Amino acid sequence: MTVRSKIRSTAAVAAGTALIFGLMPAGTASAHGYVSDPPSRQAQCAAGVVECGPIQWEPQSVEGPKGLMECAGGNEAFSELNDDDYGWDVTPVGTSATFEWTLTAAHSTAEWEYFIDGELVDSFDEGGAQPPFNFSHDVDLSGYSGEQTVLARWNVADTPMAFYACIDVNIGAL
Repeated sequence: MTVRSKIRSTAAVAAGTALIFGLMPAGTASAHGYVSDPPSRQAQCAAGVVECGPIQWEPQSVEGPKGLMECAGGNEAFSELNDDDYGWDVTPVGTSATFEWTLTAAHSTAEWEYFIDGELVDSFDEGGAQPPFNFSHDVDLSGYSGEQTVLARWNVADTPMAFYACIDVNIGAL
């Protein structure tokens, strides 16, 4: 093989490698966390329980500025999460519920908050601690009954961002 042939071969391999990596799907840059049980709306999308848009491939990515009160966290790409009539499964719970989180990036945490109808139901102050990748909170829901949507908000300690998850429950159905 001549030097010229070797150079062409090397150039072809380099170009092909660059092309292959360029066409591969990018990893999720904004992978963080969501409520997995009872299944949040994005968990239902990821499991194929409900037909959804791009959130089905990245349920952990519902991120937006702190203080929002919407299931999609202000992200238009995930707007179906805001639609209460989308066909979400409703999980029967008692007067308290355990909300299990699945994290893909464990950010230092200011606090976890749980809301129903815009009212704070419970919160857990973490003081900047880094959470484990799987954990749960026991939330007292005794002031509510029937079908409700719980908005769970994870406020990151060192950024102005939060992660959002909505969970449809039927309180007192157990």
